[in-house]
Amino acid sequence: MVGASVVAMGATGHVAYAQDDTDTEQSSNATDSDNEIVVTGIRASLQQAMNIKRDAQGVVDAISAEDIGKFPDTNLAESLQRITGVSIDRQNGEGSKVTVRGFGPDFNLVLLNGRQMPASGLGSCCEAPASRSFDFANLASEGIAGVEVYKSGRVSLPTGGIGSTINIKLPMPLDRPGLQGSFSAKAVYDTGLFSGTDITPEVSGIISKTFADDTLGVLVAGSYQKRKASLAQFNAGWREGYLGSDSSSWGSLPADANDWRGFRVENHPGPNDTYQTTQNAGYDFTDIDRERFNGQAVLQWRPSDDLAVAIDYEFSQNTLKARTSSIGVWFNHASTSSSWTDGPAAGPNFYAEDFGPGKDLAVTGAIAANRNINNSIGGNIQWDGFSGLHLEIDGHHSTAESKPTTPYGSNIAVGSAIFGVMNQRVDYTTAMPVISVNMYPGSEIDASNIRPAGNAFRNAYMKDTIDEVAFKGRFDIDESFIQSLDFGVVETRNKVRSAYGFIQTDSWGGTLGAADTPDDLYTMVNLPHDLAGMAGSQSSSIIPSYFRVNTVDLINLLENEVNICSAPWTGSAIPGTCLAEFQADRRIKEETTSFYVQSTHKFYWGMAPINFRFGVRFEDTRVVSSALVPIPTGTSWVGDNEIAILYGGGSDFQTLKGSYENFLPAADFDIEPVDNLIFRASYSQTITRPDYNSLQGGTTLAAPIRVGGSTGASGNPGLLPYKSNNIDLSAEWYYGPSSYVSVGFFNKNVKNFIANNTVKTTAFDLTNPAIGPRVAEAQAALGAGATTTDIRNWIKANYSQFVDAASGGILGQPDDPFVDFNITSPINSDQKARLWGWEFAVQHSFWETGFGAILNYTIVNSDTAYDNTIPAFTTPGQFAVNGVSDSANAVLFYDKDGLQARVAYNWRDKFLSGYGTDPFYIEAYGQVDVSASYEFGNGFSVFAEGINVTNEDRRGHMRNKQTVFFAAPGYARYAAGVRYTF
Repeated sequence: MVGASVVAMGATGHVAYAQDDTDTEQSSNATDSDNEIVVTGIRASLQQAMNIKRDAQGVVDAISAEDIGKFPDTNLAESLQRITGVSIDRQNGEGSKVTVRGFGPDFNLVLLNGRQMPASGLGSCCEAPASRSFDFANLASEGIAGVEVYKSGRVSLPTGGIGSTINIKLPMPLDRPGLQGSFSAKAVYDTGLFSGTDITPEVSGIISKTFADDTLGVLVAGSYQKRKASLAQFNAGWREGYLGSDSSSWGSLPADANDWRGFRVENHPGPNDTYQTTQNAGYDFTDIDRERFNGQAVLQWRPSDDLAVAIDYEFSQNTLKARTSSIGVWFNHASTSSSWTDGPAAGPNFYAEDFGPGKDLAVTGAIAANRNINNSIGGNIQWDGFSGLHLEIDGHHSTAESKPTTPYGSNIAVGSAIFGVMNQRVDYTTAMPVISVNMYPGSEIDASNIRPAGNAFRNAYMKDTIDEVAFKGRFDIDESFIQSLDFGVVETRNKVRSAYGFIQTDSWGGTLGAADTPDDLYTMVNLPHDLAGMAGSQSSSIIPSYFRVNTVDLINLLENEVNICSAPWTGSAIPGTCLAEFQADRRIKEETTSFYVQSTHKFYWGMAPINFRFGVRFEDTRVVSSALVPIPTGTSWVGDNEIAILYGGGSDFQTLKGSYENFLPAADFDIEPVDNLIFRASYSQTITRPDYNSLQGGTTLAAPIRVGGSTGASGNPGLLPYKSNNIDLSAEWYYGPSSYVSVGFFNKNVKNFIANNTVKTTAFDLTNPAIGPRVAEAQAALGAGATTTDIRNWIKANYSQFVDAASGGILGQPDDPFVDFNITSPINSDQKARLWGWEFAVQHSFWETGFGAILNYTIVNSDTAYDNTIPAFTTPGQFAVNGVSDSANAVLFYDKDGLQARVAYNWRDKFLSGYGTDPFYIEAYGQVDVSASYEFGNGFSVFAEGINVTNEDRRGHMRNKQTVFFAAPGYARYAAGVRYTF
């Protein structure tokens, strides 16, 4: 289902005024006026959708349940991508977050029954969570009545979505009198499993019953879903973008044959070309076990025609267990060889390095079981008073919490290694980059040669709590010009806690000997078999095997032998666990008071009806941000390219405040000059609030430090929200009972962008022992051919007083140069961006054949773009809007005589997904999904569905298409089941 499909099963019960849409009320009256016929299925849903789109003021699209308990897709995000202008981000093979008209997940606000919802997640591996984006993977689709996407701003809705405001609508019992229900069960099989053919269950049920002459209603719904999947992926880390003329920076290419590293470079990038060298590369193999519970309960009471009361509760819990085993290589950028494409942004054909004895082949194990929990309880009272006065009080308390459920943390890496790489190479000329290694004799890729090495246990936590009370009213005037006057006041309190800590033992040179490490901790697995699906994965030169690591037993062994959790080199853990104590603990409070008023008008120009709505919303927001961060005391050079940050247990707590006000107008106009032809125009101002990381106080540093430096971040709670001036124009022709053609134009001028320009500076007087005077002395003593390992050993032998007894690392000294940190400190810049584009949509039913088609295409343009030819750390930094790309959908469906079938294709063009010193692009991706069902006429139906049936793969690259940072083969997922509806 795509395009303008809307709720077939009503869910307007206690949110009619919250949405405050004349069009919604008109549609509801149209569908409820005749209760003798109940229409379900694809065609009925599309027809109602078309009516909503036609009657709307402003730009509104939606997806509907085709019947009670029956949503078009298994995932809300997968359904939303069918809407014109909506694209999705996928995680673990499932839709997760949405981009609307080029604006990514943080720029879209999610509501539940018209109420602002909290959002939480555990973010990236190595910092406190910071995103406001809502993860649709937490919600099963079976308990959803519909999802509405408001693309033009309106003053009666909560603010926060420049891209869109997305309202998830839950079913209400009084909307379907009597006893109604649906139960379904299905079996799911993921074809990408590394081994076995595990089939997992999904069950759901919803039941609604009304009593006392349909004045009292109760609805209960629940679902349980389990999924097993396997994911294989190539990952690479890259040095920052250099100029071809740079041969002195760590990781840069040698300039000529006189360079101490030698010169084996084919087609060296030109002096003004940019390029990046590989820092690390590896293959990750992850087994996933996802378990999702959803539940909801609603009590509705309508004692009289002018009074309605509702209480509702919603719950979701999504637990993702993952076990990852990795094998990979790290580069020291010494004796390298490489080949390059032409510039101006050159990419590697291959990048390789030779080593003396002792270089590691990394073997890593990781486990996680992270859980997202969402709760929302709300109440609503509506009263239809005298003389057209309608009043409503609505309130809710909602929480979103994300946390690990294991004693190890939210993201861990337990390293092992085979110390014997003779040379290594990464070939980037195939879709799947090929990593190859040659080992020294006696160091073959075998479990008997593996030794434990360094490890890191990262512990993140986030909780978002929203308490909101709204008083709203509408006065129906019904005069010849003024139809109604709406007003409201809303108090919203958003309280966020985001925390992060880590413990780390930087023993990357190895701890236990291979003979002291049980071989059965590492099970050898055929690597090409589990990586199959992309060109290059079956190369004869690829690493032939990886090891499935028994990470839990390895952790227990290392804790017993070397105390990796009870006495780590960096940080401290909660006693008896490997859960790091929080080193960064951030508390943010946002309190917003909002007032709005709007008027709705209807008049005629000749015989052509005209609708006009105008309103303004005023908001006053106060921000209080507190942050607790650790204070570093020193550094320790613990590996060839790893410098640990040492902490003495001290911390600093800081509280900062900020505030801002906004007046946000909105106006909608439409005219129908001839029957079935409608022209629309809308203007609005909308905002999106800064991410929580930008609002935090204090400074945090990334660890470990690399020889060339590190990164860090600080925040600013005084930031203003992004603000956009929006114009929407559209023309729509409704030429059949369920057929239409539409074209729309949108323009958004956005200001108050947050500039995260990277500034190179020092922090806490930390020094870099890897480039200090003792390194220079060692190089002079050992000669030009000395390796980094040789240099470190020389310093340890000659300056034993500078060796850390705990880690064996070389301590930073006052005469060492300061560490260069690339610190980002956000401010509202004077940067502005314009995004504009076109939306084309066709929905056509082929008469009474049962066949139909939906086609849409969205063009998104921006006056910003990342320039791949500008090197990293150029001042001022670059500015570009993430997520801008074209997208398209094509759906062919059949719905007649109880048989429904659908083939859907969704495509999104290449887009910039993010940038810091360098850009990250996600390559164009298209996916085909299919589904079919047959209803036997007695309430029973059977159904089947397939996701990504053509096994489409995904890739991402940086400045050049061969600067690949990830590549993942895609696999189909199939399901079949039975449903009973009554």
